[in-house]
Amino acid sequence: MSKWIALVLGLLTFANPSFAQTYPSKPIRWIVPFTAGSTSDTVCRILQPELSRLLGQFVVIENRPGAGGSLGTTEGAKAAPDGYTVTYASSSAFATNVHLMRLAYRPVEDFAPVSMIGATPYVLVAHPSVEANTVRELIAFAKAQPGKLSYASPGNGTGSHLSMESFKATTKTDIKHIPYKGSSPAVVDLVAGHVQLLFEPVASVGPHVKSGKLKALAVGSDKRIAKLPEVPTFSEAGIEEFEPVLGWFGAAVPSGTPPEIVATLNAAFVTALDTVRARLTDELGIIVRPTAPEKFGEFIRSEIPRFGKIIAVSGIKVD
Repeated sequence: MSKWIALVLGLLTFANPSFAQTYPSKPIRWIVPFTAGSTSDTVCRILQPELSRLLGQFVVIENRPGAGGSLGTTEGAKAAPDGYTVTYASSSAFATNVHLMRLAYRPVEDFAPVSMIGATPYVLVAHPSVEANTVRELIAFAKAQPGKLSYASPGNGTGSHLSMESFKATTKTDIKHIPYKGSSPAVVDLVAGHVQLLFEPVASVGPHVKSGKLKALAVGSDKRIAKLPEVPTFSEAGIEEFEPVLGWFGAAVPSGTPPEIVATLNAAFVTALDTVRARLTDELGIIVRPTAPEKFGEFIRSEIPRFGKIIAVSGIKVD
């Protein structure tokens, strides 16, 4: 445990001697608004044992997928502000969907940020039947046969959806959107050939690329990623004008949660992330970015208008 985290916990105990004995006194529910087996779910399950150990109570993961993460996020927003319900705060549910849907929650007003967890670049993958082995060839094929290709996404407003619509707007191509309720069914149908394309984090599609069931055309990051070193960036692929979307995620609790509880959760997340950093990076390609609560809050507030501009340029609509 770092000196900073130990100091925070020490100050909390000094300010309220009974606090350390009263929270947490029962299991903590962690709402993950995406399907089991998705990258988001995997990240949380890697963190779960460490969080349970550090907090002294079992952290129970509950998957509540749907509406690009908004269904589970709504449930998290309406929970009691007592520290026993944590919500997986994704860029789609917190920064994208506010521009696309009529939400039953307000990302800034209804949540107290705990910590950012990290971010992940998206890989553009295709079914082997697609007659293109490079991004340039894909663009040429899509323009020659507009509307013939289809792409999957884990749902409207997700980083996957936003990435492809931004790509379509940049390249002036016509590719049909097929939304799914989560990454897992989207990847399954892509591997089966029911759809042809998908933007998805490397953790979900990397094994299929390695086995030859899918082919990776480019990765949406500034540099190549260690999990797929042979796959070029979009800039290397000659699509320099395309600005890739970086999906980010963190943890939040309902607004009104006592600051000392937020601080305790933040300390647990920061320590847990330090412990599993190598695994998240090596296995999932995650860029680990733990933060103080106020820093994560500032980041969310800055991302909402940024994603709004991308949506406006891309012309994204909820299907």
